[in-house]
Amino acid sequence: MKGISAIILAAGQGRRMKSSLPKVAHLVLGKPVVWHVAQAARAAGIREMAFVLGYGRDKVLPVVEAFGGKVAIQESQFGTGDAARCGLAELSAGAKEIVVLCGDAPLLRSATIRGLLAARRRQGATASVLTGVLDDPTGYGRIVRGDDGSVARIVEEKDANASLRTVREVNSGTYAFDRVFLERALPRLSDLNAQREYYLTDLVLEALAEGKRVVPVTALVPDEVRGINSRRELAEATRILLERKLEELMESGVTLVDPRRTYIETEVSVGQDTVIDPGVTLLGATRIGRGVRIQTGCVIDGSVLSDGVELKPYTVISGSTVRKGAILGPFSHLRPEADIGEGAHIGNFVEVKKSRIGKGSKANHLAYLGDATIGKKVNVGAGTITCNYDGIHKHPTVLGDGVFVGSDTMLVAPVTVGKGALIGAGSTITRNVPPYSLAICRAEQKTIEGWVALKRPELLKKAGLTVPAAKKGKK
Repeated sequence: MKGISAIILAAGQGRRMKSSLPKVAHLVLGKPVVWHVAQAARAAGIREMAFVLGYGRDKVLPVVEAFGGKVAIQESQFGTGDAARCGLAELSAGAKEIVVLCGDAPLLRSATIRGLLAARRRQGATASVLTGVLDDPTGYGRIVRGDDGSVARIVEEKDANASLRTVREVNSGTYAFDRVFLERALPRLSDLNAQREYYLTDLVLEALAEGKRVVPVTALVPDEVRGINSRRELAEATRILLERKLEELMESGVTLVDPRRTYIETEVSVGQDTVIDPGVTLLGATRIGRGVRIQTGCVIDGSVLSDGVELKPYTVISGSTVRKGAILGPFSHLRPEADIGEGAHIGNFVEVKKSRIGKGSKANHLAYLGDATIGKKVNVGAGTITCNYDGIHKHPTVLGDGVFVGSDTMLVAPVTVGKGALIGAGSTITRNVPPYSLAICRAEQKTIEGWVALKRPELLKKAGLTVPAAKKGKK
């Protein structure tokens, strides 16, 4: 939307959070509180944003950078009016309408911002304010309406008398202003109040003094006006956003077997006909394709799963790619930069790190594959380890197409096994193996007949076995 900019107030510490982090930097459904506010503004079509920062500003800067925002510094917190003044100074001259948003209100929706702007324009008002009707309005400024339904006053709770505190319609701290009015009125604000701060709410009186109207717009969903001031409120906001996310996924064609026991963060996307069992956690910017099956206890963080992938219980995946039709688990672990090929199998207690597993290859049991490139249709036996770290550097292992690795094999990197080669079980491979070769490296087996009966007969007795008589001529 051209000519509309936003000021996002994010300078406060939030002492009730009891944290070294500013409250707007705490995570709600995987993203900082202020990120949700900026995302709502962007989804409403607002491109220019000025973030007013103060306490712990370095913790908020990544969000500012992600949205291409401008930074306004409020060195001392002298109230919302002072913060808006700081933000306004950073906006371009082309901004004719200004939306002021609270950085601690992550439940605000983009549609509500658009409605706030539309109401101001439709009624020709100098400002509009988002309100909410709460069962418990404690802690919020109260809306006092005039006879015509417009806003006559906004009274902060600490300045409100007993009668005003019974009012349930509250101020959200979200406004839309005509810029000309905002520039004219901000310098006229006074700090003669209980907090000795410059209240943005006093702009209502400034507008009335000029014979202008301030339009109240009541949020259809009261939760949208709620700010975050405590850990309890942080948890409640997370619950509400999670419910929204899960509802959105189910409406798009995803099956959640038990939504109450499923945790899916904000940026996760899931394709149609995917089935997600209870106890699953999807984090970060994870992307799940169509027709995927994710069973109980799986945790996926910042990864991509293509169509038709199956995850058996308690598979953990981080920063990795799983291609079409692959099967993982149970109890598989993909560490960052693992790339599992189409139709590959990674089984129970197999760990893969920074390795590419080719199409149709299998590592079904008890293996560690690190810094490896594994070709197509390779079989990795149980107990196989790529010994990739020498204590200083990591080294690569390469297995060509069709390689068969016997169980309990150590591949001491750097090492390459050519295509079609076979590694005998129990081998320690330290040198390259040519294609189509057999490599085997074992100590020679030595068998001493009758040794247990002769030297450790108590072991046989413990097992309930009869100790055989010694053969003549044998000692």
